[in-house]
Amino acid sequence: MIELTGKRAFVTGGTRGIGRATATLLARAGAAVAVTSRTQGGDLGDAATAQRVVANAINELGGLDILVVNHGVWPADDVPLSKMSDAQWESTRRANLDAMFYICRAAIAQMSSGTIVLVSSTAGQRGEAYHADYAATKGAVISLTKSLAVELAPAITVNCVAPGWVDTEMSQPAFGMRDAERGKRAIEATIPLGRIASADDVAGPIVFLCSPLARHITGEILNVNGGSVLCG
Repeated sequence: MIELTGKRAFVTGGTRGIGRATATLLARAGAAVAVTSRTQGGDLGDAATAQRVVANAINELGGLDILVVNHGVWPADDVPLSKMSDAQWESTRRANLDAMFYICRAAIAQMSSGTIVLVSSTAGQRGEAYHADYAATKGAVISLTKSLAVELAPAITVNCVAPGWVDTEMSQPAFGMRDAERGKRAIEATIPLGRIASADDVAGPIVFLCSPLARHITGEILNVNGGSVLCG
């Protein structure tokens, strides 16, 4: 049903987790896909690096119709704000927000039409105690989505997917190093649908928002959390 043949897509954080699943699904739908990761592309929180990465992707693809900005970090240690270091705050902001700004700025300048999907988190909607740096940056992504949706209409749609818990490498520390399965069960007990999402569970909604099926949707925050956060 979703047909993206002829579309050119760039996915950041595309070599693992949600990004890899999204890139794979976009390719299956017929899109030409370029990806980057922190190890491949370098520090996207640096304006010049982000500009180079976007330029390389566009050069490889011959243009850009779809941008999925998925990269990010979640510092695993619980740190109250009163004890959070400047270095941690700045590092999280640089990876999760500054990099998104630089990637979007570089890509938008080269897009006459198309669609953008940003990846946020339930933490950006309800906050996350002891992870205020992460929650603050993800909340800013939601505001950025709504701002860009109005700014870029009608030529470019801009939407956001807000996952809850996802079974990816980044989430492993939260499950517990000694007994990950027990940690997962404890988290699953808080989710109405009774399970932690897979990367594919999040990739599907992202690809939907990239498709013609979502052509009249912009500025939306699509929650993919199994019902753990009910907000529209």
